[in-house]
Amino acid sequence: MAEKIDAANPAEMSILDRLPMRDEEGQLRHEFVEEITSAIHAADRPFLCEVVAELHEADLGDLIAALAPEDRVSLVEITGADFDFSALNEVDDAVREEILEELEPETVAEGVRELESDDAVELLEGLDEEDKEEILERLPPSERAELERSLLYPENSAGRRMQTEFIAVPPNWTVGQTIDYMRDTPDLPHRFYEIYVVDGDRHWLGAVPLDVLLRSRRPVPLTDLIDEDRRRVSALEDQEEVARMFGKYNLVAAPVVDTTNRLVGVITIDDVVDVIEEEAEEDLKALGGVTRHEELSDNVWTIARGRFNWLLVNLATAFLAASVLGLFEGQLEKMVALAVLAPIVASQGGNAATQTMTVAVRALATRELGSYNAVRVVLREIMVGLVNGLAFAVITGIAAVAWFKIPGLGVVIGLAIVCNLVAGALGGILIPMVLERVRADPAVASGTFVTTITDVVGFFCFLGIATLWFGLN
Repeated sequence: MAEKIDAANPAEMSILDRLPMRDEEGQLRHEFVEEITSAIHAADRPFLCEVVAELHEADLGDLIAALAPEDRVSLVEITGADFDFSALNEVDDAVREEILEELEPETVAEGVRELESDDAVELLEGLDEEDKEEILERLPPSERAELERSLLYPENSAGRRMQTEFIAVPPNWTVGQTIDYMRDTPDLPHRFYEIYVVDGDRHWLGAVPLDVLLRSRRPVPLTDLIDEDRRRVSALEDQEEVARMFGKYNLVAAPVVDTTNRLVGVITIDDVVDVIEEEAEEDLKALGGVTRHEELSDNVWTIARGRFNWLLVNLATAFLAASVLGLFEGQLEKMVALAVLAPIVASQGGNAATQTMTVAVRALATRELGSYNAVRVVLREIMVGLVNGLAFAVITGIAAVAWFKIPGLGVVIGLAIVCNLVAGALGGILIPMVLERVRADPAVASGTFVTTITDVVGFFCFLGIATLWFGLN
């Protein structure tokens, strides 16, 4: 392959052909990053402009993240108007804010003007009010007013995610008029999937999909093609609900209306994919006790501070579980085997509970678990815990007898394993459901509560049964 590339005419090859960005596994090549770094230090504008022109915004974002902090700003400044500011939405929040704070407001304002409204809002919303206002002041009044309206909507709402570029036409037009309008209008959205029909006050009347429009004859009036039942989104609706609606009804775009049913924007599938990724990442972080804002690029102090509070809560619950062991201090002194095996019982229950909790939290998030099927799902999880409990009771019991040569110990740990796996299944399903009912985030708090329950139940069952079985006082 290398010989073919060398033999080709270099003038006909793109930079990315001569200098591949990624290796066979899709990872950034160190040589590529080094070449870009050298060009930045040499202020080689023609080379850098050609590179950023060939890169997709997502690839440009990966390159920015791989560069040293001081080189990121230099890349933007050297390439100037050729730099695609949408690439900054592809990097961590901390990296993006660091770059924007270093750039001149005029530079950022020029970059924002080239973006679609939803990308511009995403770029600006993370900045503090002073920096945001400084950039907005440098935009034309119409563009500034449009972005300010979008920024007024609540965070994580459809109004923040929508783009305000769309095609709206009156209901008395024909197919031919609509097509001619799209051909003659230079400022159409970069990508669109349907035409929206509005009255004189921009109240939403319906939608006409592009495929329906293009299959119709020119004289056909739009009123014959309007889909009045087209699903639409309120600008105040939570972005997670919007993503759920897209997935349920297989949408690629949806109109966004305000409280008076006026058309104010459109949400497209690429925005929804970003929402799904963000929500999944947030849930995953929450299950691990990590704040939603933690990024890989954060410094040590920021990460440590964000994780400290949850670790402190875990420490408190660990002391609670340890206090159960204190209740059986005398029994543990008489039979050392109990101290060795007790963590096994607690650990198995904790693992089983985590499995159930993970499924439950995700089912609650996707609305697959609710009051209509709660009883059936809870009973199913109890049965799963019982079946696995019986299986591991046999395995653990045989291992305990083989290890300590005490036949009764196998029965004791077996019974404790069954009890704790059932308790873990119940805790793993019921705790997220209760938290959801009281309007708390199940992903954030479930882990600590569930682990505490399985530790306490595991220690108490194992040591309590052992006390009765062996007659320990």
